[in-house]
Amino acid sequence: MSEQSHSRQRRLQVLRAVVEDYVNSREPVGSKALVERHGLQVSAATIRNDMAALEDEGLITAPHTSAGRVPTEKGYRFFVDRIEEVKPLSSAEKRAIKSLLEGTDDLDEVLARTVRVLSHLTHQVAVIQIPRLDDARVRHVELVALGSGQVLAVLIATSGSVQQRVIAVPLGSVELELARVKELVLGLIVGKHLADVPTLLAALSGLVPAEQLPLATAVSGAVADLSRLDRSHRMVMAGTANLARAQQDFHGNITPVLEALEEQVVLLRLLSELEQDAYGVAVSIGSENVDSPLVGASVVASGYGPGNQSMIGVLGPTRMDYPGSIAAVRAIARYLSRILSA
Repeated sequence: MSEQSHSRQRRLQVLRAVVEDYVNSREPVGSKALVERHGLQVSAATIRNDMAALEDEGLITAPHTSAGRVPTEKGYRFFVDRIEEVKPLSSAEKRAIKSLLEGTDDLDEVLARTVRVLSHLTHQVAVIQIPRLDDARVRHVELVALGSGQVLAVLIATSGSVQQRVIAVPLGSVELELARVKELVLGLIVGKHLADVPTLLAALSGLVPAEQLPLATAVSGAVADLSRLDRSHRMVMAGTANLARAQQDFHGNITPVLEALEEQVVLLRLLSELEQDAYGVAVSIGSENVDSPLVGASVVASGYGPGNQSMIGVLGPTRMDYPGSIAAVRAIARYLSRILSA
């Protein structure tokens, strides 16, 4: 290896060490500390020269009058693009993911558990886009008499989604009539695409005697509404409190990020525009989130589910443990995909 190549390789090691130390300590990193902590096997003077070269390239900078250096956005990007391998999750982390995500067929519960465990693993805000149900079909419909002219209508999709609603039905409706209407509804829509449910249920009125028509109308209307529920523009998130603990990393102005999380549409648009790498992971750092309130934040995301069309990820400050976040997001996205395809 030529001297120039060797120097370049060492500077990459120095940058990696600066990023790792700053992420862990939130304190500017000096040359002496790098020599002591990372065994770089060169003098502090050589490290100072390397840090000066990295600063000239815009990869690190000195905050205020500090003798130490911190990574710039460009430095974080340079570091992320050169992560040679993503550290695997520990056996304990894998067991935690498995135990938390298994044991329920309710899609909403699976997604809620997923963001909780991802937030816990990364100490960031975890977000997940609820999968589109364009290709989902009806798995089952349940009608439960609650008494007092009320029925619980439940629609279960092949995606695992469970939607339910309490509806008013004519007083005097009996369980036998409800069972007959349920049987007809199942015959019309089980195995059919959700998008076709309202049209298919229009035939129900011609299949029941006149005295059951009010009950059939109430049930078909409710089930049709549940099938139309638009879930493609919703998100589930957890760990927002982690942002408060990282407030100083946003230069004291965390409000735009919190507002973007509350409105969701900004983050959904950003996730839809991210380009995943060969490993199925996308990383967007700071000002790369162009025309967005998230210019002070970083996002690590990955696709999951059929065709990887829905996204799961974490959001936090640019001072983020990128290798750890990438590993956690990728592992959980893959595990979630397996659950949904089971």
